[in-house]
Amino acid sequence: MHIDILDLTAFYASPLGGVARRIIAQKVRQHWSRADDETLIGLGFATPYLGSYRGEVRRLGALMPAQQGALVWPPTGPVGTVLVDEARLPLPDNSVDKLLVVHCLEFSEQARPLVRELWRVLAPEGRLLLIVPNRNGVWSRREATPFGQGQPYSRAQLERLLHDVFLTPISWSTALHALPLTHRLAVRWAPALEKFGARVWPGLAGVVLVEARKEVAASLPAGAPVRRAPRLATAEGLLSNEGLVSKTNDDDVPAGL
Repeated sequence: MHIDILDLTAFYASPLGGVARRIIAQKVRQHWSRADDETLIGLGFATPYLGSYRGEVRRLGALMPAQQGALVWPPTGPVGTVLVDEARLPLPDNSVDKLLVVHCLEFSEQARPLVRELWRVLAPEGRLLLIVPNRNGVWSRREATPFGQGQPYSRAQLERLLHDVFLTPISWSTALHALPLTHRLAVRWAPALEKFGARVWPGLAGVVLVEARKEVAASLPAGAPVRRAPRLATAEGLLSNEGLVSKTNDDDVPAGL
């Protein structure tokens, strides 16, 4: 069951959520330092991590699952968010260069069909970056944060899931090594504790990040239905110049954060 959009918004508006956002955003940038002249799409609740790419990419947008709910982003200019059925994304085949998925996989009741759909919309050699709660982490045991809800994953589980649908993991990282404490001093010292925890207890990180590459095979992934997304399924404007979300000076977080 998906977490509600209001709960996600409230978390990222909190001091702890702000720290988590900055820490994870740095890791995302380590994987994707640049995204020049590419189409970058987020799925789930990815807007806190998409804003820094505005002005760099050719097209930028955010797909939000219907079970979660959606909000308007960015606060001004063309709307870059679309409410979707995560099992049938309103994008053509092979249309996305980079796909960032956060606060999504762990809530999906059908993980393999979801990842097959990600494979479909990725361009050949396109890159997927999954951010999921770490099964062995402390954050997955604290339900007060979004990372403590849903189904956490281990690295081995993610590897099997990706290989099953012809997505090859090419790099791994972890984040949120600091403890998920809301006390003012704990939040203040979280960046320093993050560095310390990454050295001392790396296996207890709150989230796992895995970057995977789409492999083009002669057939669809095993068990995937043979279909092509109809033209009318395209999210109108999202993959057109009119729907470009970039080159603004607004805050890089959704309205209300």
